[in-house]
Amino acid sequence: QVQLRDSGGGLVQTGGSLKLSCAASGRIFRNYVMGWFRQAPGKEREFVAAISWFNGRTDYADSVKGRFTISLDNAKNTGFLQMNSLNPEDTAVYYCVVGSTIATISKGYWGQGTQVTVSS
Repeated sequence: QVQLRDSGGGLVQTGGSLKLSCAASGRIFRNYVMGWFRQAPGKEREFVAAISWFNGRTDYADSVKGRFTISLDNAKNTGFLQMNSLNPEDTAVYYCVVGSTIATISKGYWGQGTQVTVSS
């Protein structure tokens, strides 16, 4: 079992930045992947970014490339999502996820979510 505690959301103006954190505990294997999904009101949940614990490989949704950066602090089993140049379309509940592969990460463990609101 893996437990995730995501945090760092809040209210920010267009063009601002936020940094989300995801603290993982429990049985974490070093070939796991940590990622972020988001869900905006009235929309389906969508993939945002992911990073491999094993080799640091990252993957991003096209909508956030060049603006968001995902990273890991292996010593603390904590992941981060640095979000820059935020716009109202980024408003959503952001969920930290841990899974066995990037392709199947949505079938893994989920955090409780943290709200990000970008005002225009």
